[in-house]
Amino acid sequence: MTEALFQSDIKSLKLLNRGKVRDIYEVDGEKLLIVTTDRLSAFDVVLPTPIPGKGQVLTSVSNFWFEKLKHIIPNQLTGVAPEFIVADDEKNQVTGRALVVKRLKPLPIEAIVRGYLVGSGWKEYQKNQSVCSIPLPAGLREADKLPQPLFTPSTKAEVGAHDENISFAKAEELLGEELAAKVQEVAIALYREAAEYAATKGIIIADTKFEFGLDDAGTLYIIDEALTPDSSRFWPADQYQPGANPPSFDKQYVRDWLESIGWNKKPPAPELPADVAARTGEKYREALDRLTK
Repeated sequence: MTEALFQSDIKSLKLLNRGKVRDIYEVDGEKLLIVTTDRLSAFDVVLPTPIPGKGQVLTSVSNFWFEKLKHIIPNQLTGVAPEFIVADDEKNQVTGRALVVKRLKPLPIEAIVRGYLVGSGWKEYQKNQSVCSIPLPAGLREADKLPQPLFTPSTKAEVGAHDENISFAKAEELLGEELAAKVQEVAIALYREAAEYAATKGIIIADTKFEFGLDDAGTLYIIDEALTPDSSRFWPADQYQPGANPPSFDKQYVRDWLESIGWNKKPPAPELPADVAARTGEKYREALDRLTK
């Protein structure tokens, strides 16, 4: 079993930020080092129990999609091996779980694409027959496939706060009309191709979240992570049944356990039992194995 990395400690580089899962360091004026730890967040709270090997799984899945989808949009990767830019005694913290990426200007929205009616989209549909103010046909059930994928942007919240869904008009305000249209077009194209491929591997991608950034020339790049079990809802196709939320290859197992113990969803979060942590790690690895084999 891989030893878990809850928090990286790369003293040879300047730490810029610790997110819910990723630690970001400055390499130079043009590059960053992103270390994907084994931290797990649920309900926007980071749990005290890491999931061994999770960071490597997320990094492998992202790398797979960055390569597969690079004909649609350039990605943040530089091709520099992380082992070359840290001290010798720090290499074990980056191997398999870190990326050296271009230093880009992140856009202030998260680009969410929904192919199925689930989660917050299903809750909104039940109230208003719409998702992010986009009207939908009557009579849809939970987990139904949508007539076409929907682009439903959200704000980017700080650690511990909640992202908020916004309308496309608000995204246009934040990005400008031309860039908002480009982000929508690219996000839907990425989702369609990924969902089509995943279907051949017995996985339904119900929804996913992309992040984008710009370089100094205004070129759009995909950044952060791509179509991982953290940023997406993956369902086993053989267990999919409209009208119910299928089991997923992600942290749903943890969310269900947290719901069952009556935690108030405020920090501090409880420690996970060993069996829940182990089962969650298995779910992540199964998603990687299915997609890439």
